[in-house]
Amino acid sequence: MLNIIILAAGLGKRMQSDLPKVLHTIAGQPMLGHVLAAARALSPDRIVVVVGHGADRVQAAYDTQDLKFALQQPQQGTGHAVMQALPQLLEGDADDTSLVLYGDVPLVQVDTLRALLQARGNGLALLTETLDDPSGYGRIVRDAQGRVQRIVEHKDASPAEQAIHEVNTGILAAPTAALRRWLGEITNDNAQGEYYLTDVVGLAVGENLPVAHAQPAAHYETLGVNSRVQQAQLERIWQEEQARRLLEQGVTLADPARFDLRGSLQCGRDVFIDVGCVFEGTVQLADGVRVGPHCVVRDSSVAAGAVLDAYSHLEGAQVGVAARIGPYARLRPGADVGPDAHVGNFVELKKTRLGQGSKANHLAYLGDAVIGERVNIGAGTITCNYDGVNKFQTVIEDDAFIGSDTQLVAPVTVGRGATLGAGTTLVQDAPQGQLTISRTRQQSISGWKRPVRKS
Repeated sequence: MLNIIILAAGLGKRMQSDLPKVLHTIAGQPMLGHVLAAARALSPDRIVVVVGHGADRVQAAYDTQDLKFALQQPQQGTGHAVMQALPQLLEGDADDTSLVLYGDVPLVQVDTLRALLQARGNGLALLTETLDDPSGYGRIVRDAQGRVQRIVEHKDASPAEQAIHEVNTGILAAPTAALRRWLGEITNDNAQGEYYLTDVVGLAVGENLPVAHAQPAAHYETLGVNSRVQQAQLERIWQEEQARRLLEQGVTLADPARFDLRGSLQCGRDVFIDVGCVFEGTVQLADGVRVGPHCVVRDSSVAAGAVLDAYSHLEGAQVGVAARIGPYARLRPGADVGPDAHVGNFVELKKTRLGQGSKANHLAYLGDAVIGERVNIGAGTITCNYDGVNKFQTVIEDDAFIGSDTQLVAPVTVGRGATLGAGTTLVQDAPQGQLTISRTRQQSISGWKRPVRKS
C-alpha cells in the first residue's frame, strides 16, 4: 500500500496574508492543488493532508472523498506533523510505503516521485539536491564509503557540516511500519525545540536499513515558497519552463518572458502567440492559429487558421476554421463562432452560434442566439434576451441582413434572406426575403428653440 502524507499546516507568516500559505497560487492554482495532482498521479491508497493554520479554509477548499485530514495544533516541527497523520495511514504488510510531501513545494514532478519510490527498495529513500549555495538547508552527512548517516539541520551543523553541498529537500519515502516506530523515538532536543522528521534517518541507519536517494530532474521541483518574493520567483520559473516546452514543440512566442499559462495548452503546428497573453484552464489552438497581444483565453478551442486579434477575451468558447476575433472582442461561455466568421471590436457573444461566413464587426451584444450563415449584424445590434427573470432565444436565418442599431426582442425569428432596417425594434418574427422596419415618421419642427439656462 502507498500512503502519501502532505504537510500543509504552516502559518506562512512571511506571506503577510490572512490566506493559508498553501492556498496561495502558482500558475493560477493553489500550491496544495499542484501537490495533490502529483500525488494522485501515483494512484495511492491513502492521501492524508496535515492542516493547522487556516485548517477550516484548507479543508473546505479540498474536501473530496479521496482525502483524509489530520490537525496539527500547535505546530512543533515536521516530525510532529507526520505524527498527526499516523492514525490515518493504511498498513497491510512490510512493503507498505509512506511518502512525505509538502504543500508549499508545489512543482515536484510525478517522474521524480516515481524514481524516489523505486529507489526506496526495502529501506528509506531521500530526495536530495546538490546546491552551489546550500545555506539554510539540512545537510546530508555520509560516511567514508558514501553511505548516508544522518541529516543535520543548518542551525545545528558544525562548520565542516555546513560546507557540505548535498542537501535534504524534506521529501522522503519510508516503510510505513518503520516510520511509525521511528517517530515514537525522536525528540525535540535541538536548537529549534522541534521534532525533526529528518531524525528518522539516523534511526534507520542504526537499524542497518539502507538509506537510498534520488534527485529531481529540474532544480525548481524542490523550491518552496515562504514569502511573496519566493512566490513570484517560482511563478516566473514555472512560466519560463512552460514557454520552453512550447518553443520546443514549434510554437512561436513573441517574447517567452511575457507569457502566462495557468492550466494546459495544446498547440498545433505554426501557432503564433504575441506578448502578454494568458491561457487558463484547458485551451486548444490548432494549426496556424495566431493570437494577438494581451488576449485572455480560458477553457476554449480555436480551429486551424483562426486569428484572435489584440485584447480579445474568450471563455468557454469555440472558434471555427479561419474565423477572426477582435480586437477587443469578448466570447463568453457557449459562444460558437463558425468557419470564416468575424467577431469584431467591442462585440460580445454569449451562448450564441454565429454561422459560417457571418459577421458582427462592431459594437454588438448577441446572447442566446442562433445565427445562420452569411448573416451581417450591423453596429449597435442587441438581442434583448432577458426579461428580468427568464432568458429567450433569437433565431436569425441564413443570408439575413441586420441593420445598425437594431434591437431584437426575444423570442423572435428573422427569416432567411430578410433585411431589418437600421433602428428597428423587432418584437415579432420578420418574414424571409422581406424588408422589415419599425420607425416613427421623421419630422422637422419649425420655430422650435433649444432650452437655455435660467439666470
